[in-house]
Amino acid sequence: MSDTARPDLIVPDVIVIGAGVVGLSAALVLQQRGKRVTVVDREGPAAGASAGNAGAFAFTDILPLASPGILRKAPKWLLDPLGPLSVPPSYALGIAPWMFRFWRACAPRRVAQSTAAQTALMDLSKAELEPFLHRAGVSSMLRKDGNLQVYEGEAEFRASLPGWQARADHGIAFRHMDAEEMAQIQPGLAPRFTHGTFTPGWYSVADPKVYTLELARRFAADGGVIERAGVTALRPAETGVEVVCADTTFRAAHVVVAAGAFSHRIARTVGERIPLETERGYNTTLPAGAFDLRTQITFGGHGFVVTRLSTGIRVGGAVELGGLDLPPNFARSRAMLKKAVSFLPGLDPQGGSEWMGFRPSLPDSLPVIDTARATQRVVYAFGHGHLGLTQSAGTARLVADLVEGRPLAIDLSPFSAQRF
Repeated sequence: MSDTARPDLIVPDVIVIGAGVVGLSAALVLQQRGKRVTVVDREGPAAGASAGNAGAFAFTDILPLASPGILRKAPKWLLDPLGPLSVPPSYALGIAPWMFRFWRACAPRRVAQSTAAQTALMDLSKAELEPFLHRAGVSSMLRKDGNLQVYEGEAEFRASLPGWQARADHGIAFRHMDAEEMAQIQPGLAPRFTHGTFTPGWYSVADPKVYTLELARRFAADGGVIERAGVTALRPAETGVEVVCADTTFRAAHVVVAAGAFSHRIARTVGERIPLETERGYNTTLPAGAFDLRTQITFGGHGFVVTRLSTGIRVGGAVELGGLDLPPNFARSRAMLKKAVSFLPGLDPQGGSEWMGFRPSLPDSLPVIDTARATQRVVYAFGHGHLGLTQSAGTARLVADLVEGRPLAIDLSPFSAQRF
């Protein structure tokens, strides 16, 4: 059934495909600029990675995952099937082309380029965040509790220093600490952690799912429409774009593809081949009283974080490059929880709920923010990896500017859909 068979349906100016935090943020900004916007999602708001992330606005994370440091750690990590980085054997062949591109992106020159691009997007996203939260009426959900990265011994701490120097060069504030200083900020750490670095400018949100659902509520309250449908294809037309779903077809002057880990499948229907892969993230959310957590703690050597949310204590992270179709392996979340108990001896591991979600990731750690090659009426906004929440407000600003043909706040060439 097409939209022409539905006289009750008002044809929107923009259709946003994806009701995660990036899609809904873009929808709200477009709506605030006077556009009639419809959001289409196969499951509804906050059903994917936006529900289960660590809740951080990680503006200091300017270093790409694709880096020489990861290459040095990867062989050891890959030998542990429950470690910080894993590839299920049944998926190894399928992901080989992506891994080759990832390896190429680890070259020092390309890392420098990716870091500069990531920094520009981070700066824009941080500048846009609080005005966006204010307009959306959710400023009370923002927290500024900082982040503590901890290290097991002098060698691990020393290995982290080049990354901190890169942050210092950009003006990011932090403070290195010994065990006694760390205990003043976060009591209860195991004595194996001898060094740490505290970043006071680290922001977070009270709960990422509650936040995303509130964005959806505000969007709908201001006249936005949210349709639940699975998108199968895009069809550019002379005056717009048709969005083809299983049971209906929508039409709009512009379409924004912000469907997370499924975005590349939609982009393929307009001739785009974008090497998007899926980092499957795992976590366990414990009851709020499980530990006296005062700041987010990053256990970088083990690839996970522990975060205090309004709804509980979340232990999660790691990277499983396993695609969209393999069943979850919750042994990974249980392995992280077991480590967290040994790292935080007072942590109560009882009563938790497990989760797995898909992080959409590109080989060079940068998202795609661009118009389609086939038509400028299709705008891409996906592939943010671990940084979808962090970069949502900045991406929303850029998407709205692309739709309206306004001058762009940053150079988008590093985020081109054609860069691969």
